[in-house]
Order: sequence, then structure tokens, then C-alpha cells
Amino acid sequence: MTWKDWLAEQAAQREEAGLTRRLRPRAADDPTIDLAGNDYLGLSGHPDVRRAAADAALTWGGGAGASRLVTGTLDVHAELEQELAHYLGQESALVFSSGYAANLAVVTALADRTAHIVSDAHIHASLVDAARLSRARLTVVPHSDVDSVRAALEETVAGRGGRPGDRHETRGTRTLVLAESVYSVLGDAAPLVDLAEACAEHGALLVVDEAHGLGVHGPGLVATTGLAGHPNVVVTATLSKSLGSQGGAVLGPVALREHLVNRARPFIFDTALAPAPTAAALAALRVVRARPDLPAVVHDRVASLASALGVVPPAGAVLSIPMPSPQAAVAAQADALAEGIRVGCFRPPSVPDGVSRLRVTASAGIEQDDWARAVAALLRIVAAHS
Repeated sequence: MTWKDWLAEQAAQREEAGLTRRLRPRAADDPTIDLAGNDYLGLSGHPDVRRAAADAALTWGGGAGASRLVTGTLDVHAELEQELAHYLGQESALVFSSGYAANLAVVTALADRTAHIVSDAHIHASLVDAARLSRARLTVVPHSDVDSVRAALEETVAGRGGRPGDRHETRGTRTLVLAESVYSVLGDAAPLVDLAEACAEHGALLVVDEAHGLGVHGPGLVATTGLAGHPNVVVTATLSKSLGSQGGAVLGPVALREHLVNRARPFIFDTALAPAPTAAALAALRVVRARPDLPAVVHDRVASLASALGVVPPAGAVLSIPMPSPQAAVAAQADALAEGIRVGCFRPPSVPDGVSRLRVTASAGIEQDDWARAVAALLRIVAAHS
């Protein structure tokens, strides 16, 4: 079979299943109520954020011009890193061109064939890819199952000749435990304190992706649970959700930052984050610090919608509404769009448990009248397709 034939066959299978994904450009003046995006606090259109992006583009130009190890590191990068680290309670931060790149960087720079990765079954695709690229031995454990994490860590200790509970961090197999603070599909919070304790007991490093926690929970769940600066915890974050911009970051000890600068391929060989989104993220961060009331709007909205639909409220901004089939989810999404409401749709293979869902973002940036209209329509649509 030729490549052309294979691609045609794949496309035909998607069409037959009614699951073809398509890119749909969105106009700047699109009147659709957006409950599908990740702009959790509504800051992408904030006047301070817009102005910061425009001023940075006028000052620096459209791009950074090179990788950050050549001439791509700008003053605005350093300023953003300093303020991110301070807000999240970390020693240092390193900014990347995306959250995806940040996750690839931290895992592949810390793990190799001699390492062991213990991964929650529901981690984001970027961490899944990072684990694969690292070539480390991989153990996937059931979702948020701390006992299974401990068992995997005990196995690592036993395999290197130690005893369960030994804290010989400097010898034997290096182990990373991968988790998200708030998971993107179910919207549940990870048992971070228990995971950090297990990692400390076994000399492992807990890598926590705060993509859905930062902003919605202020400085994130690592900070609010008292784990900021913990010697066995490292944080990654994205600048494209609550901060309404683009980019990602890894936060932790200065020694980790220096290691990434020297060893992380997604940092070394990538052109630096452009000036406009860097400055936009910095401006949004300052708005978040000045407006600690914004997360409460998100939590109130998502809790009330969850109650009306009879589903468990999430820890983050995204509510997942289970649907009986992929086709029902796609049809409900289309009906919502016909009423001027854009919602997301999770369906296999994008969901870890195989259950199709509507994905609804309770953004603080939606006007109250629009939010009320959207909620009323969603209740009708979900009832019709359930």
C-alpha cells in the first residue's frame, strides 16, 4: 500500500465513524460564546495584556530572532521568569515556547535509559511523549493511586539493592513521578501532599504539571498545599491558559534551571518565545496578583453548572460532561454551536478512560448574561443527547 492509499484509508475510516477533526478559523469579531477555550480568567483580551503584547512587538519585533542560548534571551524573558518564580514560591523559572516543550524538556533532561518513570494514567499527552522520548523504564499506575505509586517506588528501591524506605537519593536508579495538579479530563485534583511524601521517602522527584491549577488556584496547588520549594517537587506550567498568552515554564531550584539550560533539547534548539506573548504573560500575571477575586468567579460558575447537570464539580475551570457515545458528544457539540455556544468535545482516543465527554470551560471572562444563556442551552442540549 502506498502512502497516498494509506492516508486515504485513514481518512475514510474517520469519516465513516463520524469522528473527523477539522480546523475552523475563528474571526476576531466572532459572536459565539466561547466555552471551549482555556482562557480561564478571561485575560487574553484584558487591556493591560493587549497593550503589553503590542508594546513588546513594537519594541522587539515579531520574534525573538534565535534560540535563547544565542541571542534569543530578552530582558522581558528574564523579567517574566523572576516574577513567575516569586509568585509560585520557587527559586527560579525557565520559560519555553510552549507548555508542551516545557514538559518535554524537564522529563527528557532528567531521565534516560538508566532512569525509572512512574506515570499517572491520566497525564497529558506532552508528558506521555516526554516519557517515551526519555527511553526510561516506564510504569503507568492507576489514576491518583498513591499506593500504586509507592509500590512502583518500592520496586525501584529493591531493584537497586536497597531496602524499602531507604533514602539513598544519590545512588541507584533515578526515578521521576509524573502528575498534574488538576487533571484536564476529569478535572480532579491530584493527591499532591501524599505523592510528595512518597517521593521524599524513596528519593524520587515529583514533576507536577500546573497547567490547569495556575491562576484558577492562585499560584497553583503546589504552592497552596505548602509544597513550593519542596526538595522533591518540580513544577511545570503553561502561560496559555489562566495567563491568556502562550508559552510554558519549568520552576524549581536554580541547579535544575542550569541543568535545563545546558541539557534540555527543547530549550537549546528551539527559537525563544516571541516578545509579544512573553510580555502578555507578564502583564496577565500582574493582573492575577492584583485581582485575587477572579478565581472565585470560575469556581462559582463551574460548581453551579455541575450541580444543575448532576455531575461532580471539578477542582479546575473545566467541567467534563459524560456522554453516552462519541457520536452523541459530537452531535451535542454541533447543537451547542448552532445556538451560538462553542464547547469542547473529548472522545477516544483523547480520553484515558474511553468515555466521551463535552468539555465546558467556566471562564471568568464571559459576561454574566452570556453565561446564563449558555447554561440554559447546555442543560437542554445535554438532556436531549443523554
